[in-house]
Amino acid sequence: MKNKNTAYFVRCPSTIEELKKAHLIERERPYEVAKEVILSAIDYNNFITDMVADRRFLEDNAALCSEGETMKCLFVHQRGKQDGVLAVPAPKHTCFVKWAAFVTKAE
Repeated sequence: MKNKNTAYFVRCPSTIEELKKAHLIERERPYEVAKEVILSAIDYNNFITDMVADRRFLEDNAALCSEGETMKCLFVHQRGKQDGVLAVPAPKHTCFVKWAAFVTKAE
């Protein structure tokens, strides 16, 4: 049975399209949302089309996140939308995404 708090995480994605690829359910990992980050439409669009760019909100919240058996991440989404990206900043370079997953609804 699939755990409802699992997602397919991709290492160092460039765009959201890399997160939406077909995958085996067994490759999904458990996650915990450490903080919700709500962005304007333009900021969210900029984020999902260039995840390797430095982002201040990733740097400011990096200490809340970690990778491991359960990914502790930020839920980044557009204001008014429930779909979004689970993001874990890189530990040494905390301004960009090391791990990310697309989710249609975060809890």
